[in-house]
Amino acid sequence: MEQTLKFKTNINCGGCVAKVQPRLDAEKDIHSWTVDTDNPDKILTVETELSKEDIINLIQMAGFKIETV
Repeated sequence: MEQTLKFKTNINCGGCVAKVQPRLDAEKDIHSWTVDTDNPDKILTVETELSKEDIINLIQMAGFKIETV
């Protein structure tokens, strides 16, 4: 079931977004995602069928901090 998940991250610039993009784009169960780098909490919003834990693992493997909001 598709859901919208939101996370607080330290993905704070275009270069950081470029580092997580291949991991998120390669995941077939992620339908869309954005990072609001203007928000102080750098909110990652993901439309997905994956669990929160799956998204957290993907972002941590890319070398970033992430927590649920």
